[in-house]
Amino acid sequence: MRVYQTNEIKNISLLGSSGSGKTTLAEAMLYESGVIKRRGSVEQKNTVSDYFPVEQEYGYSVFSTVFHVEWNNKKLNIIDCPGSDDFVGGAVTALNVTDTAILLLNGQYGLEVGTQNHFRYTEKLNKPVIFLLNQLDNEKCDYDSILEQLRDAYGSKVVPIQYPIQCGPGFNALIDVLLMKKYSWKPEGGAPIIEDIPAEEMDKAMEMHKALVEAAAENDESLMEKFFEKESLTEDEMREGIRKGLVARGMFPLFCVCAGKDMGVRRLMEFLGNVVPFVSEMPKVKNTDGEEVTPDANGPESLYFFKTSVEPHIGEVSYFKVMSGTVHEGDDLLNADRNSKERLAQIYVVAGANRIKVSELQAGDIGATVKLKDVRTGNTLNGKDCSYRFDFIKYPNSKYSRAIKPVNEADTEKMMAILNRMKEEDPTWVVEQSKELKQILVNGQGEFHLRTLKWRLENNEKLMVKYEEPKIPYRETITKAARADYRHKKQSGGAGQFGEVHLIVEPYKEGMPLPDTYKFNGQEYKITVKGQEEIDLEWGGKLVFVNSVVGGAIDTRFMPAILKGIMSRIEQGPLTGSYARDVRVIVYDGKMHPVDSNEVSFMLAGRNAFSEAFKNAGPKLLEPIYDVEVFVPSDKMGDVMGDLQGRRALIMGMSSEKGYEKLQARVPLKEMSSYSTSLSSLTGGRASFIMKFANYELVPTDVQEKLVKEFEATQKEE
Repeated sequence: MRVYQTNEIKNISLLGSSGSGKTTLAEAMLYESGVIKRRGSVEQKNTVSDYFPVEQEYGYSVFSTVFHVEWNNKKLNIIDCPGSDDFVGGAVTALNVTDTAILLLNGQYGLEVGTQNHFRYTEKLNKPVIFLLNQLDNEKCDYDSILEQLRDAYGSKVVPIQYPIQCGPGFNALIDVLLMKKYSWKPEGGAPIIEDIPAEEMDKAMEMHKALVEAAAENDESLMEKFFEKESLTEDEMREGIRKGLVARGMFPLFCVCAGKDMGVRRLMEFLGNVVPFVSEMPKVKNTDGEEVTPDANGPESLYFFKTSVEPHIGEVSYFKVMSGTVHEGDDLLNADRNSKERLAQIYVVAGANRIKVSELQAGDIGATVKLKDVRTGNTLNGKDCSYRFDFIKYPNSKYSRAIKPVNEADTEKMMAILNRMKEEDPTWVVEQSKELKQILVNGQGEFHLRTLKWRLENNEKLMVKYEEPKIPYRETITKAARADYRHKKQSGGAGQFGEVHLIVEPYKEGMPLPDTYKFNGQEYKITVKGQEEIDLEWGGKLVFVNSVVGGAIDTRFMPAILKGIMSRIEQGPLTGSYARDVRVIVYDGKMHPVDSNEVSFMLAGRNAFSEAFKNAGPKLLEPIYDVEVFVPSDKMGDVMGDLQGRRALIMGMSSEKGYEKLQARVPLKEMSSYSTSLSSLTGGRASFIMKFANYELVPTDVQEKLVKEFEATQKEE
């Protein structure tokens, strides 16, 4: 395979909802370009994409698949992404390393929530979009209705380049209003028959051609002037206008294919080769120092690793984009993230599981290598005299969590090693060993996402695991001041243990002044500050520790031990064993013994005095509250809102956005445990949501009582 220059390379993402036909289209593109000799099918489980066992088991894409095609002396690197919202990580990665998105639409369903989700990501990342209507042979396909849906959602920027003469099982011909030709196919598809547009279609074609010329001219002043002079543009001028419109997101061309019958695929590839922007025409990526990096083949050598997959009989395959310079087989590079040296023994271009060895790849190209020692997804490898680092991929927050444990407890370490390896393949699987909850948590994008993880552990790794409901990270705090004292005394022959601590606790807010006196049961307690320590707790909030002991009642050297005792109780709150926060503790008196007092005695006295005072200070549980945004079709709005209110949600606002409704709410984390599954069944999979942590708020009294009783019961059992 020849070496392609930077200005001959185009990088494209293939996006769309599940069932829109991305894998089938990828197969047709590979077949048409000669990479494969016969087309596989999803049903027969022999496609270039979806070649992992889990994908063949479930019949849907789990991982993105990288492939390339050579067409008209151009190299098109294409990443076929999973359609399900649960596997959105693949789409986010692909959009970050490619320059143009093809958004596939299912001819039967038109614009779906999944399509809109993907479009939102292209918007965030400012990427050009081509809409591609597939499955024109479906009996429920209605081209005009789908065009109307697109224009309702995205306005007049949606400009058709083709339209079908008829949809449904009889589909076999398109009118191309860019080239002003009729394309038709024999039943086997493949090479089209290109003819003049029939008279009965000419008026409609001319009208759409004019709209296309105008849209192309709008993106370039000189083209606009030519358009006003001549009222038309040449084919090359139109291509130039469309390319500029794509880069500026000033237009979204609409193409048509029937991938299953291989109709329209060649014409699509021709358009991609001729019109879609090259790597060099897109905005430059910035490195972590904020410098723009030009994809220049003569620049310093720098590779960004965006994907890792573990493949049978090979092990880890690492996929990279050449950000700058030219990479050669056998190059020695330095890992900028891990400070380790790596040799690229071999470099490949790939088509799914098929790899073709190449000697070099230039800036902007995408390739793969195997058997690297110490490279993780997201790492940058550089040649000498280059210190670039890249960190431009931002993944969405997790939406679904489960506690995981092996059926055989002895396999815990083995399970953790496998989970950490699998996280390299899909960075939206987040694994966390929670010291607070005493659980191993796996967080993902939905139930489907975590079910896939379990399938792979059990079938590929032969490790049986079980999921449990994750515990909720409650916080404990107090609502009023209280006082307590505790004497720890132990005599067992010889030196004993003795420590007595008197303290006051109160709720603490940032910048709150310390009173001179406190009053409990008619008795006043004067405060004289001898020392104060403000501790930022790693789980949020503060502990303020005040030493107000006068007259040497407790020696200063025992203060750290008292604080240690209090901290041990803060880490395991008296109500439910959750972390406590936002408390001020004033140690104002106590007693010690010249022989029997030691650190342990004061640690225990401090711990117990704090525990007693805390329980008398109007203790309250706080629960984590999340900001939730739900994107829902308007006909399902009522059901979704009713369901949220049943989850103790506070509805914050509603708005309409491009063909769907956006609902904003604040919901306790406890109520979000199985939300992704419920939302999917309520809306037939047509809605999606995002959530992020907002703050901690007081738990309702009835919920608190129930949680305290449950905790007390478990303590008795233990």
